[in-house]
Amino acid sequence: MLSGGVDLFLEMLAAERAAAPNTLAAYEADLTSCAESLAREGQTLQTATTEGLQNWMAALVGSGQARRTVARRLSCIRQFYLFLLREGMRVDNPAAHLDSPKPRTPLPRFLSESEVLALLNACAEPAGASLAKKRRGILAKAALELLYASGLRISELLALPRKAIAGDQRMIMVRGKGGRERLVPLSDSAREAAQALLEVDAHLESPFLFPGRDPAKPMTRQAFDRILHTVAIRAEIDPARLSPHVLRHSFATHLLAHGADLRALQMLLGHADIATTQIYTHVQTERLQKAVQAHHPLAADSAHTK
Repeated sequence: MLSGGVDLFLEMLAAERAAAPNTLAAYEADLTSCAESLAREGQTLQTATTEGLQNWMAALVGSGQARRTVARRLSCIRQFYLFLLREGMRVDNPAAHLDSPKPRTPLPRFLSESEVLALLNACAEPAGASLAKKRRGILAKAALELLYASGLRISELLALPRKAIAGDQRMIMVRGKGGRERLVPLSDSAREAAQALLEVDAHLESPFLFPGRDPAKPMTRQAFDRILHTVAIRAEIDPARLSPHVLRHSFATHLLAHGADLRALQMLLGHADIATTQIYTHVQTERLQKAVQAHHPLAADSAHTK
């Protein structure tokens, strides 16, 4: 069913691009799939129309194939028709205007409000714990309070200088991606937790709120991950579900759930483009759906008839 053009195309990939045998087999399978689809419409790879190729792609998507798989197959077809065009086997390129399926943006993972409270409560060490363990609990509480209350990135948190928490400040200056600075609010509980850490570390000569083993340097991400893992187990939360970024997502999700404005959230998170912030609109969608179900007269009638 495959044309001689396919053989020449595969030979070119092997000779000019040193394509591996597995790659060549995958390309041949993609071209076979396309040829079979075209044959049902009375076309071949060498006579294919843009519409015929679009129908093949629609069938791939409709069969439940992953978008990445469809995109890979489209890449093969595009390369094939560019090859035919260069070799004079076609005078046009029917794949030139095919659109690649956009990968779905996964919804952010986040914790429930009760799970966040459980994490914060799990930071405290028992009364008889050593000073080192008590400090670790105080440090964990300060870090989690700041991550959840301010939506900081872990890199921003660990880079915070001591002076950022000095005095009775209600806002802290954060330097984010690209060196962009922003002000984020500091909740009372987060400020108290950070002040408790400063008191415990008063003897340390470190410029950082979260110093590492070498006080001249900040705590490493790996060291913080170990602390987070311990707190998660105590709170009976699967550590695989928890990361600093999950706490950042939880901050954003809970703010929107309680009526925060998307633009304000963009500023708090330090997103350069509001399109990045819009991944959290699933929360607003759920809230609107509940509002319709609760207050729309037809929705109410529907509920009564069930």
